[in-house]
Amino acid sequence: MDEHGVIIGADGLARCPWAGANPLYLGYHDEEWGRPLHGEDALFERICLEAFQSGLAWITILRKREAFRAAFAGFEIERVAEFGDADVARLLADEGIVRNRAKINASIANARAARALGGGLTELIWGHAPKGRRKRPATTKDVPAVTPESTALAKNLKKVGFVFVGPTTAYALMQACGLVDDHLAGCHVPKK
Repeated sequence: MDEHGVIIGADGLARCPWAGANPLYLGYHDEEWGRPLHGEDALFERICLEAFQSGLAWITILRKREAFRAAFAGFEIERVAEFGDADVARLLADEGIVRNRAKINASIANARAARALGGGLTELIWGHAPKGRRKRPATTKDVPAVTPESTALAKNLKKVGFVFVGPTTAYALMQACGLVDDHLAGCHVPKK
């Protein structure tokens, strides 16, 4: 790690230290994390994956991402909202995903909540983006786990029926979907 809190990869590029050297992490860091993401199903996928990640390393989710997509019908809200007991049993038996009943049930409940919004999930989430641009954090110590915006987002998601979405998970969602840019100041990824 250099004086800016970043690591220099084998390719000579400065990155946030969590990116490490694993190709899955590198690709996610360089191409997805912190980039603005819109769209009902795309945001729903991230909500689900952030919930499944709770208590686990993110690399676990990245390794299983394609299996999650297959198991959860591409995270199409309309399809997941129709999942029933047989689907829960199928998911609990699927070794390709994280087999946690509470998280599986939360994903189905959240699909139903998203469907009830009638296409308003993007607006609900992006309505909590902090106003104005802020400086990128200098080190990982400057990256919060919770903010007033993530607390408000979690509260509003719960108000419309979402579960398994506390302020910390909401902030991770905000980071992943580009509502905030927590790439370190010395990171090579361009500012959004």
